[in-house]
Amino acid sequence: MAAVEYKKDGRIGFFTLNRPEVLNSINAELSRELGEAIRNFRDDPEVWVGIITGAGDRAFCSGADIRGFHPGQQEAREERVRADQVWKPFIAAIHGYCLGGGLELALTCDIRIAADNSRLGLPEIKVGVIPGGGGISRLPRFIPRAKAAEILLMGQHIDAQEAYRIGLVNKVVPRDQLMPTAIQWANTICEAGPLQTRAVKEAMIRGHNMPLEESLKLEREMANRIKDSEDFIEGTRAFIEKRKPNWKGK
Repeated sequence: MAAVEYKKDGRIGFFTLNRPEVLNSINAELSRELGEAIRNFRDDPEVWVGIITGAGDRAFCSGADIRGFHPGQQEAREERVRADQVWKPFIAAIHGYCLGGGLELALTCDIRIAADNSRLGLPEIKVGVIPGGGGISRLPRFIPRAKAAEILLMGQHIDAQEAYRIGLVNKVVPRDQLMPTAIQWANTICEAGPLQTRAVKEAMIRGHNMPLEESLKLEREMANRIKDSEDFIEGTRAFIEKRKPNWKGK
C-alpha cells in the first residue's frame, strides 16, 4: 500500500498521506513518495491546484515516526520538492492531529483549512529534539512572534479555533465539510488563469523578504510577463464579452 496516494480530478491534484494506523506519521517512505508526487504535480500542465490531507479520521499528520529514530542517529536528508518550491497553489485540508512535521508540512502550503476537531502544535521540544523541518523558521512568518514562541517553547497543542484566531489557518469547518470546502476553494482558484495564480504565488514568496522597492520591481516584472501571454489576451477579451475565459496556461 502506498504511503502517499496521489490522484487527479479535473484541475485538482489530491495528495493523501496514507498511514492512518500510525496517525499518518512521516517515515522515509512517505517523505520520498510525497516528494515524487509533488514533482509529478509540478510538471503536469493539466493540474493547477493541489490539496494535501491525511487518511482516516484521527490525523492529518502526527509528525515524524519516532519508532525509526535511535539515539545518536543522524537522519539522512535528500533534497525533495516541497509545496512552497512549486508555484502552483497548495491547500492543506487539516483534521485531527497536525503536529510536528505535520504542521511543518501544512506551513509549506499556501492556504490551510482546518476541521473543528483539529489539534495543531510543534511538541518536539518535549521529546528532546527541535522542529528542524522548517517549523522554527516558518511559524513566526505566519503568526505573531510571541504566539510562535509560545507554541515552539511550550510544545503545547492549540485547537482549530485558536489557530484561526491567530491567523494560522484560513477557515474552520465541521469535519464532514473539510474536503468539500477545500475542493470549493481549489475550484475558485482555478477560475483564474494558471499563469496568473503561479505568478502571484511566486511574487508573494520571493518578495516576502525583499525590501519593498525590490518586491515592487519583482511585481512589475511578473505583470509584464503575464501581459505577453495568450491568457492575458483571453482574460481581457472574456471580460469585455461578459463570458468565462478559456484558459490555456500559455
